[in-house]
Amino acid sequence: MSKTISRRMVLRGLGVSLSLPLLDAMMPRAAAAPSQFKPLAKSLATQPRMICCYVPNGVNILEWMPETAGADYQLSPTLQTLADHRNDFTVLTGMGHPNSQGGHSGADTWLTGADLSATPGSDYTNWVSADQIAAEHHSKETRFGSLQLSDSSGTGSAGHSHTLSFNRRGTPVPAENSPKRLFERLFVPESAGDRAATLKRYAEQKSILDSVLAEAKALHKKLGKKDQRKLDQYLGSVRETEQRVERLENWIDVPKPEIDAKFLQLSSKSHDAHDRPMWIDVMMELSYLAFLTDTTRVISYEWSREAGGLGGGGENHHELSHHGGDAGMLKKLGVIDRFHLSRLARFLDFLKQTEDGDGNMLDHTMVMYGSGMNSGEGGEHSPKNLPLLVAGGHRLGLKHSGHVAHDKDNHPPLSNLLLTMIQKMGVETDSFSDSTGTMLT
Repeated sequence: MSKTISRRMVLRGLGVSLSLPLLDAMMPRAAAAPSQFKPLAKSLATQPRMICCYVPNGVNILEWMPETAGADYQLSPTLQTLADHRNDFTVLTGMGHPNSQGGHSGADTWLTGADLSATPGSDYTNWVSADQIAAEHHSKETRFGSLQLSDSSGTGSAGHSHTLSFNRRGTPVPAENSPKRLFERLFVPESAGDRAATLKRYAEQKSILDSVLAEAKALHKKLGKKDQRKLDQYLGSVRETEQRVERLENWIDVPKPEIDAKFLQLSSKSHDAHDRPMWIDVMMELSYLAFLTDTTRVISYEWSREAGGLGGGGENHHELSHHGGDAGMLKKLGVIDRFHLSRLARFLDFLKQTEDGDGNMLDHTMVMYGSGMNSGEGGEHSPKNLPLLVAGGHRLGLKHSGHVAHDKDNHPPLSNLLLTMIQKMGVETDSFSDSTGTMLT
């Protein structure tokens, strides 16, 4: 079509109105070029927020690691990309999850700290992720308790997850990779016909869940203790689904925020090498808008799945992580690292330029960025000395310290940082996973 149609256009017939899905024809016509999106002047609500941004395959650690530590440290060649935000973040080196195997299962444990082989007889056992604990605390106050974003939708497979988020039973929470679907979910209003169809679907789901729970109670009495435990785990997921349906019902009559899609490149594809910069940018823009409108306060974002991913120019990120110490490959890996940080810097700019209560959005938002593996000096995919930084959160009580360097063989668990972030989100707890305390406070 040569003309853009309204995203609020509906089909009418026999007294019923149905809204159309988000179509290409609803999107502004734009060439594949840098985004023209601009931050808004002020947020709609001031709340604590956290976003955890994960890059796969490690980094060129030789160009990432600062040579000096402390508040007056010298930025490394890669971290120079964030020079404008020097006072807004802390670099943490030497840290990792002591129980994690790292490598390409790093995304599975980055926010959980779990030992995936801890349960005898089980190939894979994960724990709840830090973002989901924070989401539980805030879920009643926002349309979405949390958002899960990734370059691959769904959950992936054990050890190669497409999501960073895991619920209380260690079950992965599915991720979204389509900017169009995400925008529609967050901001496209529903017609009367949509509302009626949605309520009918919710009623049917609740009826099925009620029936399942009634039969399960009768079955529970007939089972041995081991099977009862398995059934209880299953029923836990059923109850979680029931609670999610109830939450969605409560929000169905609350209007979604009105957001103009004019400069959002919603047609960008996550696995298109040409689209890669635009796709990262638009997903970060949607994250920014979700925070600004208080649609959610918790986001996990896996920029690429492990053993995959593209650089800003379409480079094979995974292949370069197996560099074997080759100088040429390390140089290319450094280019990808700086490309990623340039997109992070843009997001930090948005947050910092938007007024938010007694400061700006970055003051009230914690941004964790890094990887669950270290490709090291020889491409060894180590779980130690993970590339990691945390930004923002000044008004939440985070105290940035420049470069905090730890011994890679004798360091506090990374769960200490996750515990700190959970607490700054308002959760009253003194432990998370294998934590031994807090940090940056």
